[in-house]
Order: sequence, then C-alpha cells, then structure tokens
Amino acid sequence: MASTLSSPCHHHRSSYYSHQLRRRCLRLRPAVSNMRAQDLFQFRHNQMSIQRLDTGRELYSHPTFIAGGSRSRVSRSSFMEKSQRKRGPDHLLILVHGIIASPSDWTYGEAVLKKRLGDNFFIYASSSNIYTKTFDGIDVAGRRLANEVLDVIQKMAGLRKISFLAHSLGGLFARYAISILYSTAMKDASQSAACIAPTTEGSEKLECTSGLGAIAGLEPINFITLATPHLGVRGKNQLPFLQGLSILEKIAAPLAPLVVGRTGAQLFLTDGEPSKPPLLLQMASDHEDKKFISALAAFKNRILYANVSYDHMVGWRTSSIRREKDLTKPSHRSLDGYKHIVNMEYCSPISSDGPHFPLQAARAKEAAQSRPNKENTKEYHQMMEEEMIHGLQRVGWKKVDVNFHTALWPYFAHNNIHVKNEWLHNAGAGVIAHVADSIKQQESRKYFRANL
Repeated sequence: MASTLSSPCHHHRSSYYSHQLRRRCLRLRPAVSNMRAQDLFQFRHNQMSIQRLDTGRELYSHPTFIAGGSRSRVSRSSFMEKSQRKRGPDHLLILVHGIIASPSDWTYGEAVLKKRLGDNFFIYASSSNIYTKTFDGIDVAGRRLANEVLDVIQKMAGLRKISFLAHSLGGLFARYAISILYSTAMKDASQSAACIAPTTEGSEKLECTSGLGAIAGLEPINFITLATPHLGVRGKNQLPFLQGLSILEKIAAPLAPLVVGRTGAQLFLTDGEPSKPPLLLQMASDHEDKKFISALAAFKNRILYANVSYDHMVGWRTSSIRREKDLTKPSHRSLDGYKHIVNMEYCSPISSDGPHFPLQAARAKEAAQSRPNKENTKEYHQMMEEEMIHGLQRVGWKKVDVNFHTALWPYFAHNNIHVKNEWLHNAGAGVIAHVADSIKQQESRKYFRANL
C-alpha cells in the first residue's frame, strides 16, 4: 500500500483525473446553481464517485475509502435512514378500539402497520377506555382519550405529525377527542408554511399548517375509521342484528342505556333534555366551545371504511355517512391486491349552513323518549340523520366499501375489518394492508377540501 501511494505514476494519474474533474465541475456550475439542495447533494456525491484509475482502484481521496483496503459506498438513502433512526419517529399514529374491547384488539394490525410504515411512525394503541369504560359515554371516553394522547406526546420528543385509526365506537371517541385537542391558533390559509413553536421541553411542535389548525400541537394528517356508527344506530338496519324488525328496534332504544349506559342513549340519539340536540348532532358541527367539524377539517385526509353487509353491529349507511337512496348494489369483485375491498370513492365537500335542531325536532325527540312507537321514532330518526349528514358532508371524505361475502366466516365482518384475532378474523388482512398503504401514499398528497 505504501509503495503504491508514493508512486510517481499514481500521483500523476491522480492529478490528471482531479484536473479533469475540476473541468467538468466548471462546465456544470450554472446548472448546479439552479439545483435543489437535495439534488445538489446527490450531484456532488456522484461527481466524487465518477473517476476511477486504470488499475481499477478508486482514488484514495474518495470519501468512502477506509484505511486497510476496505471500502463501502454510503448511499444517500442509507444516510437518511440512519439520520431518521437517530432522530426517532416524528409521526404519531393513535389506534382506538371499539366497545367492550382493549388494545389487544390491535395486536395484528399494529404489527402490520409497523412493518409497512417503517420507523418514521410511532404507533400507539389507546388503553384509556378499555372494556366497560366504553359505557361511560362518548363525551367522557373522548376526554379520557384526549388526555391520553397528550400524555404520549409529552413523553415523546420530536413528534411533528399525528393520525388516528379507530374501529367501531372508537371512531366516535376519536372525533370527540380531536375537538378537545384542536388548536384555534391558525395562520392565513394562503400561507403554506407550517408554524413551529418551541415547547417547555425544548422540542418543536407543529402549531398550524396551511391555516387549518393543529391537533395537540401536531400537524393532523389522517383520520380513518373502520365500521364506525357516525350517524348513530337508530333506524332501519343501522343496528343490523335487530334484523330491521320494528318491534325490536322499538324495544332496543329504551333498553340500550340499561345495557351500555350513557353510550347507549347517545347512540340511539335520546340523550339529554328534549330541548337540546343529541350529542351526535352536536358533533356534526362546531357546537359551543367544541370545534368538532373544524377539527375534522384540519386533517389532511379523512377516510371511512364500511362493511356493505354481514356486519351485525354497524350498518352500511351509518358507517359510510350515506342516505338510503345513495346505497348502490355492492360489488363482489375485490380491488387488485386488497381482498374484500370492493369500492372506493372520493366525496367532495358540500356547502351547507350546518345541522339544525328546530322546535319540531325537539318535539320529535321528546316523543321518541317518552312515547316510543314506530311513527314518532321514525320521524325523529329521519330528521336527525339528515341534519347529521348536512353537517358531516361539509368536509370531504374518501369512502372505502368492504364486502366479506367470500370469507369463511362472513358474519364476523365487524371484527374482520380490523382483524381482531389473527386466526379467527384474518379475512380482513387485505383491509389492514390497504389502510397502511393509504397512510403512506396520502401523506404527500393534497388536502381534502372543506366548506366551512
């Protein structure tokens, strides 16, 4: 090695190729000045790698040379990966389970998401509303979830983004939680740059982006629900195991609070005083100090996964925020690569003055509470459903329809959609894969617009 380095011939070749490299760089200088920093990094790296000696050896001045003869090329991608691992994840993904459930419901989903999303994501399965705590009410559970999210953020340095993935009732808990976590500190909508504010711990948190607001001080990216009863469970086939029978649906409403507590009354839209709108109607607008719809609008993407059939807990209409007339015959053909995903559509936001709760609605609610029968409960539900849709359609939604018609156990659809048990509900593996790929793809896409 020493004799080679001291060779006049080698020194001559090195000088010659160095001279040629300088000439090339001088010719390319105007183009270099117009490059982005990222491209400039790659350009310089490539220029330092192009010259080789006739002997087949690289110049020993090459940055990848290691004394002793070993050498390895350090690509820009590997450099960025090492840098990212050193910094840690910057995107927080909150998983929220459904009724009478626990974080263990996400064991399979969490493993797949970690594998597909990589080290840039910190995936956290919520545990603040396990089992019978889901009976305490959507509002109570939502506050607990909000506090839990804040605790996680305080313990994690370097977080910049936040997303939610929720199953069933957990989707309503998440919608309530984000209204609490929503920050009203916003820039002019014309500004595309994000606002960064230092925290007491010295890390940086994203306060706002493009004038849309922030969630817990982080940039909101994805809000995704799986089989969530966004319109409640009152009405024909909104709670499918009742088989659409009017007598069962009549009995279910007054019995629900006895079985599942305050949550039951809220899902059947009979909670609160007759003169006040039910909670789910409030959650379709910015109600008093809770910015329910503004918090949803702040997310870059909002996606609904809905079972078109075989779900005994949550109907197709309520989980996809559709009217009865908007439901079409479900496809039986899966999309390429995602078994049981049968349809996707983007629903643009529709201008609306928001949901209302007029005197007529108050009277209908009182009748549904005190004198439940087929006529007055149907009238009340139709009024509430239409008003909730008016409010929720003010933001754009991507709607993904799922059909387990070819699954071995299709009637497990409600648990299949998030693979509650890897062996029993693995028919939903394609759904979880689709969720993971959607999160990866849509991080760099445009915002879903809103008409607020």
